[in-house]
Amino acid sequence: MTTPRVRSVLVIGGGTAGNGLTVLLRRAGIAVDLIEAKPDWNVSGSGITLQGNALRALREIGVWPQVRAAGSAFDSVGLTAPDGTVLHVARDVRTGGEDLPATVGMQRPRLQEILIDAVRASGAHVRLGTTATALHGDADGVNAEFSDGSSGRYDLVVGADGISSATRAMIGITERPEPTGMAIWRTPAPRPVRVERTDLSYGGPAYIAGYCPTGPDTVYAYLVEPKRDRATIDPASYAEEMRRLAAGYGGHWEQIAASITDPAQVNYTWFDRHLVEGPWHRGRIVLVGDAAHACPPTLAQGAAMSLEDALVLAELLTGADKFSEQLLLDYHARRLPRVRMVVENSCQLGQWLMDGVRDADVPGLMARTTAVLKETP
Repeated sequence: MTTPRVRSVLVIGGGTAGNGLTVLLRRAGIAVDLIEAKPDWNVSGSGITLQGNALRALREIGVWPQVRAAGSAFDSVGLTAPDGTVLHVARDVRTGGEDLPATVGMQRPRLQEILIDAVRASGAHVRLGTTATALHGDADGVNAEFSDGSSGRYDLVVGADGISSATRAMIGITERPEPTGMAIWRTPAPRPVRVERTDLSYGGPAYIAGYCPTGPDTVYAYLVEPKRDRATIDPASYAEEMRRLAAGYGGHWEQIAASITDPAQVNYTWFDRHLVEGPWHRGRIVLVGDAAHACPPTLAQGAAMSLEDALVLAELLTGADKFSEQLLLDYHARRLPRVRMVVENSCQLGQWLMDGVRDADVPGLMARTTAVLKETP
């Protein structure tokens, strides 16, 4: 059965996927209500690495000029020994096309601010500090009830509320994120002189020690280690813990480590694997981004996959004269193989590190992955 095209959408979650989708739908004249649980619209975090296919999506959303101005672009990645000796520098693949950089590093809060500005300019109706408490769907739409006591009816509801998605639970999808066994310490830091790209060190006291330039004066630094019981780590000791790990690395890490003094600036997170294999919708409620899939950042593809979801779903919804369930089935069919590859390959890279595999075919895996990512989603 087909019905008139989608004219009103509720987007639950104002992160990367939800913001991007909102802008795309508003551009097509669709009325969008966006609700976000956090009153500050989740303007937080340290840094983010955006590969070319993420930049391609951001260009389609219309914010590439702002991202380019705010971030730091580069086209190579370095491999260093724990003491800081550069072992190899490789040219990175421009997965977004030759007219875009291979990679842009930027401060995560700045990316969120850029997307927020685009949502506000789009004319979407935004409510912060608000959640959906109930969703009741029928053949023609969805009735939503909200934490502020209000309600509304929509042609479609999109759950873009992240890896712990309440929307996913509401519609009865039972898959949940599972820890991979790794965890990451992250912090912003002053940018050392002569840091022009991401450098990665495998080995030393952590599985991975890396940093990425995020602007003229800043970097995003991270250390990956075996996951610990989070209850045993006092948040007041986060800076001390990260400094202790960083002390095992030389080169630019000496300056970075010396700057890690504020525990409030340090984030500690487990790596999770998450993939909903079956359909990402129930009736007229559909998932995008981390609500449907998430993976360790070993390939730096989390934001890219979420942005691609938004592109594909918006394309299908705005390109059809009529709405039918087949549109949501087509969305899932287009996204699942690509997302599954990214999730599996991201986890494989981490597993090789945890298992101490020294002859792993990392170059082959990377080449196969980037060949797919160069294709439009």
